[in-house]
Amino acid sequence: MNKVISLNEAVNMIHDGMTIMVGGFLGCKNPFKIVDAIVDKGVKDITLIANDTSFPEIGIGKLIVNKQVKKLIASHVGTNKETGNQMNSGEMQVELVPQGTLAERIRAAGAGLGGVLTPTGLGTIVAEGKTIIEVDGKEYLLEKPLKADIALIVGAKVDKKGNVRYAKATRNFNPLMATAADIVIVEADEIVEAGGIDPDDVMTPGIFVDYIVGGNE
Repeated sequence: MNKVISLNEAVNMIHDGMTIMVGGFLGCKNPFKIVDAIVDKGVKDITLIANDTSFPEIGIGKLIVNKQVKKLIASHVGTNKETGNQMNSGEMQVELVPQGTLAERIRAAGAGLGGVLTPTGLGTIVAEGKTIIEVDGKEYLLEKPLKADIALIVGAKVDKKGNVRYAKATRNFNPLMATAADIVIVEADEIVEAGGIDPDDVMTPGIFVDYIVGGNE
C-alpha cells in the first residue's frame, strides 16, 4: 500500500461532525498545512481533541477563530482569546482536562484500556458526574479513554512505510495520538525511502500510520 497521498486527498477524508485529534503544543507542532486546508474547506461541527488551541493566527487556533469546532477537549485555552469567548458565550462546548489526565486518556484508548484511575481532580469540578473508585483505601477518578475518527500528527522525518521520527519537543502529543484514532495522517517535514531512518530513531512505528502527506506540498 502506498501511504503517501496528496494534501487534497488527505483533506477529503475529513468531514463535518468528525472527532479529530491534532498533535502539537501551543502550535509546536501542529500539522499546519493540513489544518489550513481544513480551514479552507470549511469543515464544521468538529470535536477537537488537543492539548491547547494555540494562538488565534497559528495552527488549530484558526479552526477556533473560524468557528469550525463544536466541542473542544483540551488542557489549556488561555493563549487564544477566541476560545474563551466562545466557551463563555456557550457557542462552543469546552471540556477542560488536566494535562496529565488528557495524555493518559489518549494513551488508554491506544492501549485498548477501559480507562485510567487518577486522584487528579478529586473534590473539584473535574470530578462532577464521574465514577469514583476506591483502591486500597484511596479514592480515584475513573477517566475514560479518548479516541478519534482521525488523528493529524507531524513528523520531522517519515519513511514511506510510515515510520516517524520527531524532532526535539515536537514529539509532545503526537506519538500518543498516533495510537488512538481510526485513521492516522502524518504531515511530514521530510519523506524518505524505507530504511532511511535508523531503527533506533523510530518513535512511532509505521503500523500506526495510515497516510503520509509531504510537508513541502
